[in-house]
Amino acid sequence: MADADYIIVGSGINALVAAAMLGKKGRKVLLLERNDVAGGCIRTEEITEPGFIHDVMATTFVLFTTSPAFGVLGADLARHGLEFANSDDPTGVLFPDGRSLVLSRDRARNVEAFSKAHPEDGPAFAREMGRFGENADFVFGLLGGRLWSLDMIKVVGRQAMKRGLRGLAAFFGEALVSARPYLETRYKSEEMRGLFAPWVLHCGLNPDNSYSGEMLKVIGFAMEAAGAPIVKGGARNAVKAFEALIGEQGGSIRTGADVERIVLDDAGRAMGVRLADGDLLTARRGVIASVTPNQLYERLLGGEKLPAAVSEGVANYRYGKGDMQIHYALKAPPKWRSPGLEKTALIHLTLGLDGVSKAANEAERGMLPEVPTICVGQPTALDPSRAPEGKAILWLQLPEAPRFIKGDAAGEIAAPADGRWSEDVREKFADRVEAILRSHIENFDEAVIRRKVYSPADLEAMNVNLVGGDPYGGYCGIDQFFIWRPLKSSVNHTTHVPGLYHIGASSHPGPGLGGGSGFLLGKALS
Repeated sequence: MADADYIIVGSGINALVAAAMLGKKGRKVLLLERNDVAGGCIRTEEITEPGFIHDVMATTFVLFTTSPAFGVLGADLARHGLEFANSDDPTGVLFPDGRSLVLSRDRARNVEAFSKAHPEDGPAFAREMGRFGENADFVFGLLGGRLWSLDMIKVVGRQAMKRGLRGLAAFFGEALVSARPYLETRYKSEEMRGLFAPWVLHCGLNPDNSYSGEMLKVIGFAMEAAGAPIVKGGARNAVKAFEALIGEQGGSIRTGADVERIVLDDAGRAMGVRLADGDLLTARRGVIASVTPNQLYERLLGGEKLPAAVSEGVANYRYGKGDMQIHYALKAPPKWRSPGLEKTALIHLTLGLDGVSKAANEAERGMLPEVPTICVGQPTALDPSRAPEGKAILWLQLPEAPRFIKGDAAGEIAAPADGRWSEDVREKFADRVEAILRSHIENFDEAVIRRKVYSPADLEAMNVNLVGGDPYGGYCGIDQFFIWRPLKSSVNHTTHVPGLYHIGASSHPGPGLGGGSGFLLGKALS
């Protein structure tokens, strides 16, 4: 007797969504996680001091709460305790000279605030969001649908009928515009450009990548509508809700289960997996791998003969910039020198559009950025339960960290001879970030209890799918996205092996907590 209908390798958001979707269809699912806790990049720990609850990696769930997966599974997850905390002010930007600008969840308030930055910027924002709203169903259909399908042909066909072929071509041409020209032509103020420019980094892009301008519209529209919610009590409670739902459906999750190999039967079909401890687990209907292409084809299928297109595609697969996380336990909430940021969920400290572009370019060239873009999350401003009463935490993300270090753009930190992140380099770079943070927070020195830093190497050590600390499953440029993700030969989430499926950040629709690939595959499989 088989151990499950489907075995899923990995337990990140896409694996959890796929399992829950299949469970709804009455399929028995077994998820296997090599670490001692499930969740992949959804990980919550008391890493600074007892009582201070930190989301070690992913924290913001706007892509999930606005996703089709949440539409189907949200009520069930709520039954199992999933609750969100949110803010009226999802994001803001803070410049070195103290200028700031905040995006709220109120259109009228946004137009008023942006008009103060420049009289034309408020109306321009309303116009851009209005136009995007008219195209939202089409855009989200492209971003989250099965690209190789009759349904997608119908979606595009209807748009061709509506717009005409020339109008459809114009739509796609506009969608390919990078963030720099988009921001420079739509908005007049540095504040507006600086408010949005850093968000391309959270898409695995930089401001000069094709289609990064379109992603800024997506983010602005989503955050104005749904905010930047976090899970009450820590992101781990989302995993717990999924675990309860999957268990209720008859499925299960095994942690500490390191899959060494995907096993094929005599006909070449995926029939199960072998664990590192020698256990053989079998699946009646198939195996689903939520891993990177290199993990799938070089390790889990290691030794199997691959089609030339697959072999070449894996060899040429590229990973993006690394990521760095810094966490603080504070005796008191931060007192920002610039007013109006106290309840802002995510604040970017940046030099602006050019600063983001410069720092991203430095990281891509293997340099420690001279002035990195710093994303500061304030979880306790949304959810006070994350820290003891009266205290606070900060969640910092540095999305412009080199995977391999060739040098320091500031000329202050000696590059390691082997290019690898060391504890010394990690802490010195964190000191650079901390100096910027200190300049903006009045009570910083007296408030800080402890900091905890994770370099790209540390993140990869926690999760093998974060290659070089890349949290986006691979470079997200146009040539390695949409119908070309992960490989030029990829068709939806199938592989060349019958009964073997590929999901996760490395597959369409890419990274984030939306659970898109898990949802699409779970919906497609019987």
